[in-house]
Amino acid sequence: MAAAIEVWEQLDAVLSEGRRTPADVLLGKYFRERRFIGSKDRREISRQVYGILRHERAQAWRMEQDGLGESPRAVVLSGLVFLDGLGLEELSGLFNGDSYCPSPLADAETVWVKLRTGEPLLHEAMPEPVRFNFPDWMQSQLGELFGEQLGMAMAALNAEAPVDLRVNTLKATREEVLAALEAEGLKPVPMERSANGVRLQQRVVLPATRAFRDGWLEVQDEGSQLVGQLVRAQPGELGIDFCAGAGGKTLALAATMENRGRILAWDVAESRFKKMKARLVRAGADNVQRRLLESEEDPFIDQFREAADWVLVDAPCSGTGLWRRSPDLRRRTSESDLDVAVEQQRRILESAARLVKSGGRLVYATCSILRRENEGQLDWFLSNHYEFECAEKLRLFPHEHGTDGFFAAVLERVS
Repeated sequence: MAAAIEVWEQLDAVLSEGRRTPADVLLGKYFRERRFIGSKDRREISRQVYGILRHERAQAWRMEQDGLGESPRAVVLSGLVFLDGLGLEELSGLFNGDSYCPSPLADAETVWVKLRTGEPLLHEAMPEPVRFNFPDWMQSQLGELFGEQLGMAMAALNAEAPVDLRVNTLKATREEVLAALEAEGLKPVPMERSANGVRLQQRVVLPATRAFRDGWLEVQDEGSQLVGQLVRAQPGELGIDFCAGAGGKTLALAATMENRGRILAWDVAESRFKKMKARLVRAGADNVQRRLLESEEDPFIDQFREAADWVLVDAPCSGTGLWRRSPDLRRRTSESDLDVAVEQQRRILESAARLVKSGGRLVYATCSILRRENEGQLDWFLSNHYEFECAEKLRLFPHEHGTDGFFAAVLERVS
């Protein structure tokens, strides 16, 4: 309990200082500095922190109504009562002042626990953004998008995501991967929509599996896999992954192309981009050429004007489709962040459009559920680029498809 409280103190400090450190990065640093914490305790601390993040606004509302305060201790205590269903006897054993345990419950805390034990977290008086844990400024956009399905959609975005894997067909078949994971005591199942997808329902230490170490698989949400398949990359083509990041889709496309042809993998964010090199080696993907760009309008880009068979723009975005995996994105994303993302997406699309040859494909994708970043950008682009036509669109939501939230559009250059 003390560790969960300490982590929450750090999360609050990061936000109050205007920093945007993701929760998983903060937790990773916290555990590295405390190597004495065992793997079982690490999992439990992470579970508590992420559980609170998924219900943060509802918990805060209940705490404010009850006068419990907003301290990290009160937040963790509230989570144990509302999310884990613990009562006074169990909590008294956890809050006992011993080593690595918080101090005993105060009289006011004891009264509160007795009052709220067994009650559901959600209350009928809660406003929608509080009940469904999303920022106030998104209410009109999400309401317009989902209508009567808002509650169902938000519940799916608030649920913990499964472990999705993509088979690296450069090294193995899906049947071989399924057999290898089963041999290690796991329970993999083949995905329905992605031909190379495998799903695990429980968290595992994947680097400990032989299939992962040998490069047979990569962690990748099924929705992301479907976006990569939408590129329709073919062996021998010249393709450009304009916003390659750490290389998730780059690796998938290299496998689809059977290591034949060439993929130019570009990005402007060095911190994520540098992680790709080791992944390429492990996967055996050798038709990828990496380059860190100075900006979305780097002069280097002009060397490939109208040369690419396909260009994938997996654009930087609000990440609202990833709330299942990164629930803290809700607290780290502001309305001004969305404005900045929309402008950056347009700059990238303008640069990427110049690279597509006649008859080639520009695939625009985001991991956002917001129309401003998706249909809105598609309408803007087509109204300014008559040489392109929309050939196909893809919309994915957790409550309908069991994937993260994604949008993608295939734009063919017809002249």
